[in-house]
Formats: sequence, C-alpha cells, structure tokens
Amino acid sequence: MNEEQRVDVYPSMTVVKEQESDKTEHIEPLQLGKRLKEIRMTLGLTLEEASKRTGLARSTLSKIENEQISPTFQAMQKLAAGLDIDIPQLFAPPKQITATGRRDITLNEQGKPHPTTTYEHELLATQLTNKKMMPFKSRVRARAFEDYSGWIRHDGEEFLLVLGGEITFYSEFYEPVNLAEGDSVYYDANMGHMLVSVSEEDAHILWVTAS
Repeated sequence: MNEEQRVDVYPSMTVVKEQESDKTEHIEPLQLGKRLKEIRMTLGLTLEEASKRTGLARSTLSKIENEQISPTFQAMQKLAAGLDIDIPQLFAPPKQITATGRRDITLNEQGKPHPTTTYEHELLATQLTNKKMMPFKSRVRARAFEDYSGWIRHDGEEFLLVLGGEITFYSEFYEPVNLAEGDSVYYDANMGHMLVSVSEEDAHILWVTAS
C-alpha cells in the first residue's frame, strides 16, 4: 500500500515517542520484592503469617522479596487478596510527580471530521499537541475485504472499542473475528489489519492509537 492510500484510510496521527534519554533518566528497576517486604513489615506479618494469608509457600515469598524470582500474575492476585490490598499497591509509587495538568474536552459530535473512502473519522482532543495517544471515533463505511487495496499497518499499538453495530476485524496473523457493541480488541498496529461493517447500519467504533 502506498503512502497516499494509507493516509486515505487513517487520519494523520502525530503521536510523540518518549526520548531514549528520558527513559534512562526516569525509569528505574521495579524492585517488586522490596515493595512486598515493605508492605508485609507495615502489616506486622512474619513470612510464615504472610504465607498462611496468601496461600504462597514461605520459601516462595522469601525468594520474591529477595528478587530471586518474579511472581506470576496469579501469585500477585494471591498476594493482593491475602494482604488485603489492590494489585497496583504492589508497585512502588513514582519518585517524581510530573503531572502537566493538560486537559482537552471534546463534546459529543464536536470532533474534527476526517472522511475517507472506507471510514468517517471524528478526531478527538485536537487542541492538544505532542500527544502520546491519538483518540478518534469512526463510522465504518467499508462493507467488504475487497474495499481495501491492502493491509493497513502503522507504528504503535492500538485499542478498538465497538460503540454500536457490528464489525468483522481482520488481522494478518489471526482468523477474522466478529465484534459487536461493547466488544474490544488491543493489537500491534504494525500487524496488518482492517475492519468492515456487517450490521445493517454502519458500525461506530472508538480507536485509541499509542506509539
């Protein structure tokens, strides 16, 4: 697919990637074990007591606290339930709060229109520049796989939520799947993908693209 065809299918998306220098400056090792030990000590629990409450072996807890093993998601669920905390509390809070206070409200049907041959896009949050995400709503006009001249692909990851109607979601490495109102899919946007409406009325979707 040439560049002109790609632009015809997707709105222009300017999504800012974090600079490599920023990553090395602000992101530190997770140290989940250290955080777990802090929580256990705050609750006044011994390893044996924590083991009984979480259902995890004492030796497993010790290895996690000493960063010898990483807990599975199932183990984190047991830790959260046994210690009566939420899973996010297992992760240390950021050392620096760098909230910019940026905000952009888009009222219903007040986004920037961007019609194409296969979609009618409504771009959201258009007042903000240098966004890390690009949200937009779309009416899916395409009705057949053949309406496209080739796979759609671009940098980043994408989240799609069906707001109304029903679509068939095609992707390069998976079988086509039908998604109805309330269904969603998260995928690597470098993987070829496209969608068509299969409901009587054109489907409406919310897309969020991040890079």
